Amino acid sequence: MSETSWVNPQSGNLESGVTTVQIALRWGDMDALGHVNNVQIARLFEEARVRAMSGWFGGERPAEFVTLLARQEIEFAAVLHYSGRPVTCELWVSRIGGKSYDLGCRLTDADGGVSALCETTLAVVDMASGRSREIPEAMRTVLEAHLGEPVPFRRR
Repeated sequence: MSETSWVNPQSGNLESGVTTVQIALRWGDMDALGHVNNVQIARLFEEARVRAMSGWFGGERPAEFVTLLARQEIEFAAVLHYSGRPVTCELWVSRIGGKSYDLGCRLTDADGGVSALCETTLAVVDMASGRSREIPEAMRTVLEAHLGEPVPFRRR
């Protein structure tokens, strides 16, 4: 597969760089305290990340490299209660480096209240050697189309 064959520059919201993903909560996401468990919130971020990037890159992964999660930071802003209505994850690229990039994500409840913020660093790795590699130009082009602001963590 050529480097450019998997690029889908028409996906997502290219004007603002933000992609919105809605995800239904499951009854089992709740813990004994009656709110969505923090581990389940990490899984919501993962699901949103996979869906968004699948859209950005046309649903295909290049055979010559993969991206691996290198770091993830989650700030819990408010309790997320179970609801039959979906939650919303807004995703964007918050940083593009030489061999890695960061994705920002904001999780809001069904009423629009911010429940959590997340920043995930993904490293590009060569499949054959297992070593990090430069972000291919075609991939960088897609990431740049979704570039936005840094994640607005309280500590910043």
